[in-house]
Amino acid sequence: MTNRAIRIWYLVHKWTSLICTAFMLMLCLTGLPLIFHEEIEHWIDGERPIAALPADTPFRSLDEATAKAMAIHPGTIPLYMSFDIDQPVLNVTTGPNAAATIEDMVFTSLDRRTMDPVRSFDDDGVMHFLLQLHTDMFLGLPGELFLGLMGLLFVIAIISGIVVYAPFMRRLSFGSIRTSRSSRATWLDIHNLLGIATLMWASVVGLTGVVNTLSTPLVDLWRFQELRALVAPYRDQPVPDHREWTSLHQAMDTALAAVPGSTPQFVAFPGVRFSSNYHYAIWLRGATSATELIYTPVLVDARSGELSAISHMPWYMLALRLSQPLHFGDYGGLPMKILWAILDLVAIVILGSGLYLWLRKRGKATDTERFLQRRAAMLRPQAEVAE
Repeated sequence: MTNRAIRIWYLVHKWTSLICTAFMLMLCLTGLPLIFHEEIEHWIDGERPIAALPADTPFRSLDEATAKAMAIHPGTIPLYMSFDIDQPVLNVTTGPNAAATIEDMVFTSLDRRTMDPVRSFDDDGVMHFLLQLHTDMFLGLPGELFLGLMGLLFVIAIISGIVVYAPFMRRLSFGSIRTSRSSRATWLDIHNLLGIATLMWASVVGLTGVVNTLSTPLVDLWRFQELRALVAPYRDQPVPDHREWTSLHQAMDTALAAVPGSTPQFVAFPGVRFSSNYHYAIWLRGATSATELIYTPVLVDARSGELSAISHMPWYMLALRLSQPLHFGDYGGLPMKILWAILDLVAIVILGSGLYLWLRKRGKATDTERFLQRRAAMLRPQAEVAE
């Protein structure tokens, strides 16, 4: 590689790192507790008080759950229903109308066996604050896209760092740290060693983070391309009154029969963002560990209860679903979370040491620049002889 190419890669590494470092430090610091969000929420709020009943106790009707939620919050209609993976609990989101904003929505958690309300986790607590800061810095979609850009710069900084330091590190044994020289040289070696050691993890977390920031536009793309075609025959139909809706429980049975081997994950009621004006959009997930992240949306006519369509997640939605747990290490239990937390701490050291090296080198030649100067001096006599 020529000196000019190395110098260009060095400038790419320098400026992409400087631009994204502060934001990546924020993401690493807020991401650390979010890795253990379930454990922290249980520690802060305690376990949900679920009645001790026999394991074969049957679940009550989903229609009873929606009626219960509307009775607890009069004047609202059901908007969404989600199913807890770990406990026999379902969560019903209601609001004044199908176009209700998040501020107008209310959340009710019910025991599926007794229909008794159970305490839900605090959506306004410290973990919610950290999640909002981590995902969009309280700026909504512009904040998500901005952090996605910072994640992309982070990935470019990783790639350019490998290119820049590959020729430089040939002069040193792998893993060597020059403690006999200046503190800056020591920290440079630590920075390089930790960067190479966490290369794959940092790349995966960076890329999945970028994908996660595209969640809103990807969902909108899916709705425009896939859902729009499925509900075309009903496009001009108004949202029917909720009293005209057919049994949700029967609609769920219809969906489960159409996709054998699946379990319910999420229901979007007619008129909301993830459904049409005329359907229950029932999102089913695989029942095995290999398929639990793959969702199959099933549209059931909200008035007749008949199956309208079965959709399949396009590749970009599948990538989004797979990237979300991978980003936080939330797919291998507590040992994986601990590993992710250790690597997150290492990333904080890498980012901090990179910032320290930049501050220390201001007005001085860096090791890379000195390497390029020596290399140019070695090549100059050869060029003169050739002339």
